[in-house]
Amino acid sequence: MLVTWKYRRRNTFIQSLDPRTRLIFMLCVIFGLTIPEIWDFRIILPLFAVSLTLYLMAHIEWKDVKRAWLYIFVLVFFIVGLNGLLSGRGGPSTVTSLPSPVVFEVPIKIPFTEIGWDVPVTVSKIWFALNQMTRMLTMAILAIPIPYTMDPNIYGTAFRRMGASDKVAFTTDLAFRFLPTFARDFSITMDAQRARGYEMEKLKGGIAGRLRRLAPLIIPVVMQSTVTGEEVIDAMDLRAFGTKPRTWVKDNLKYAGRDYFLLGLGIAIFVGCCVLKWGFGIGEYFVPQFFSNLFL
Repeated sequence: MLVTWKYRRRNTFIQSLDPRTRLIFMLCVIFGLTIPEIWDFRIILPLFAVSLTLYLMAHIEWKDVKRAWLYIFVLVFFIVGLNGLLSGRGGPSTVTSLPSPVVFEVPIKIPFTEIGWDVPVTVSKIWFALNQMTRMLTMAILAIPIPYTMDPNIYGTAFRRMGASDKVAFTTDLAFRFLPTFARDFSITMDAQRARGYEMEKLKGGIAGRLRRLAPLIIPVVMQSTVTGEEVIDAMDLRAFGTKPRTWVKDNLKYAGRDYFLLGLGIAIFVGCCVLKWGFGIGEYFVPQFFSNLFL
């Protein structure tokens, strides 16, 4: 059986919005930052503030999202941030070509060899890493509340009413349910192995040893996910899914005044980013003077 995220009904402004409004607004912000390639902090910071405001208005308890935030922090700070800090890649070429003083050097050495080199960390790379992390957090802050504050019964309906086909809408619905279902199966399998006396807390022997000891968990979980997928496919085939247009149980989505306001704001953000970048040349990467002065 498929399960869902820890959705709870909350009397908040965010949950009073039409689900299509939230999805479209999130896409407008993401496209506004990525399509015209915005790297100007004067544009990124206001968008981050708007995203953070909407996130706080959702009133999600920390205990519900702390695991999701852990993954986001690892991705943003330890992968995206370190990559930008050390290599300066993943953004405009001016990050590495821009004349910038070296703040410090990070020694990198290949294990078990004498081969190594010093990677210079410049002011430009530091500022780029901060910008890149802020951009990623701006997008993540809008996406994280969705599974916790949007009724899982209207995922498919929302995408269908946004113009997607029945197959695409239902596939998206199943995709949203896959990860929590996988996590539930993993938790059940882990408890079952513990009940049989299998050591779960003491994983020794390096990475290879840990992977070998996790095999009794990974294999049954993957098999259970495969069986669940087959059951869903059989259930859809028995109901002749895809042979003709289908109906949806909850199909009473309606836009209100607050939805039109947020939709207008999202469209204005996307259009504004495009106009600033392609019309006025604002949005290119540069290091502000006040930040450079910090390292002088």
